[in-house]
Amino acid sequence: MNDAVAVVLAAGLGTRMKSDLPKVLVQVLGRPMIEYVLDALEAVGITKTIVVVGYRADDVKQTLADRRGLQFALQAERLGTGHAVKMAQPLLVGHKGPVVVLAGDSPMIQAVSLRKLLEHFERQRPACLLGTLHKANPFGLGRIVRDGKGEFAGIVEEKDATDEQRRITEVNMSTYIFSGPDLLYALDHLKNENRQKEYYLTDCPGILRAEGKLVQALPVLQPCEALSINNMDELSEVEAEMRRMGYH
Repeated sequence: MNDAVAVVLAAGLGTRMKSDLPKVLVQVLGRPMIEYVLDALEAVGITKTIVVVGYRADDVKQTLADRRGLQFALQAERLGTGHAVKMAQPLLVGHKGPVVVLAGDSPMIQAVSLRKLLEHFERQRPACLLGTLHKANPFGLGRIVRDGKGEFAGIVEEKDATDEQRRITEVNMSTYIFSGPDLLYALDHLKNENRQKEYYLTDCPGILRAEGKLVQALPVLQPCEALSINNMDELSEVEAEMRRMGYH
């Protein structure tokens, strides 16, 4: 996948982590959590990654100074995930291949899952492919809504979901592959018409689908990839799972 580029979102604070570090620098088994994300991208052969930095940007850059193939984009104001990817837009102009978009605070991302997504993307060439999973207790996560044919129809957030939609177990895990030109198109058409006045990356698949472009969701992520780190308890849970899986 030498023509794939990655965008890793790493601008956030770690306030709920009882730390004044940027969240992606909080240590998991003795390493900053973003290192695991970058390792997974390297393992699938991605040699160019754009890291979107914000809070204490210089600390993130310094921590990652020894890694090859990284470029940095600055998100000076945090106006949502879509806005974060927009900050990488100048570095993506002219890129025709796939763009993998991941959260820098998802250290459980598995190279095997990324490889499956990239292989599917190569075969199908959708405008956007979402990596999803089925979770027994999906509370709080965006649900993947499918139409009568089983095709991707949209993402519904927990707060907007009907009772029926809340029963959906397939969830969005902020793991995307876009075709380069289609991502730029979607970013150009993102709006911030919501209470937070933020630009959401989750709106991009819908923008592309409304244009009649192929958007797919593939539930290939593993249960461990559903583990997120938003507080110290979740950090402990992830570290325990990593030890069980043989991480060092």
